[in-house]
Amino acid sequence: MKEELIQHARQVLSDNDRGTYTVPTHGLYPFQWNWDSALSALGFAHFDEPRAWTEIDTLMAHQWEDGMVPHIIFHQKDDGYFPGPDVWATGRTVPTSGITQPPVAGFAVRRIHDRATDKSLASQKAKALLPKIHAWHQWFYRCRDPQGTGLIALLHPWESGRDNSVDWDDAFERVPTDGVGDFVRRDTSHANPAHRPTDEQYKRYIWLVQTFRDLGWDNSKLHDASPFRIVDPGFNAILIRSCQDVADLAGRLGMPEIAAEARAMADRGIAAMESLWSDALGQYQCYDRAAGKPVDSASIGGILAVFAPIPKDRAA
Repeated sequence: MKEELIQHARQVLSDNDRGTYTVPTHGLYPFQWNWDSALSALGFAHFDEPRAWTEIDTLMAHQWEDGMVPHIIFHQKDDGYFPGPDVWATGRTVPTSGITQPPVAGFAVRRIHDRATDKSLASQKAKALLPKIHAWHQWFYRCRDPQGTGLIALLHPWESGRDNSVDWDDAFERVPTDGVGDFVRRDTSHANPAHRPTDEQYKRYIWLVQTFRDLGWDNSKLHDASPFRIVDPGFNAILIRSCQDVADLAGRLGMPEIAAEARAMADRGIAAMESLWSDALGQYQCYDRAAGKPVDSASIGGILAVFAPIPKDRAA
């Protein structure tokens, strides 16, 4: 049974492999998605280490100059997907979206490096990738935490990895729908519409994209301009864990400046996470930064906080 599962997992990766990157699922998602890609690399590393490194190399090759790593890279033209590169209009040579996703790449790189059988290749690749991943983490704290709280905010539900979570409902109601034209969705023909966001929700998604696009995708402006600014404990835990993994690996690979900076970001984030703790819910909760109040919702976001080294009494 175990071997059958392993073979099935390898087949899934093979079916979605496009040579230098992996799509999340052929048919519905025909491009490279940020955190899906890094997690796919963890799978490849079990049987093809060079291919695993190529996956993350390809992702980080499309990092923006300010450090942001986009959530979609449109490697090939596909008119059937909405919203496509013409909607995002980010102006990249290889089109990308203009928002990001959970930064699991730091965690993935450390794990692939530490499990590698080809230690020489692993050290070479990790040394090249760590400065890029560290710059991405710095971007988060610079552009998504402009007041220096130690916690970053999401500006679009698609950044979270859990697009239509109940945690976003109240904040999402503040997002207008005016000015959003007609569009044709592909997701509802591929999956059960009842399992997908509503058309009304989709209009709000697109309103945010259009608003950010009208600001020229200037990440120094987007945070304060967005009516949707949610501090998610799960997302922050992933960032903190990746900062810690970068710090540890950079220290071992002779990159002390990156190690020290990454460790400081992680330590500050861990301390700041306590502001999200809810005794009533018995878990961490989201914070609506735009409204200035906690989100009274128990969800997986609060449980994901254990991915970071939170205090033991909280994890219990």
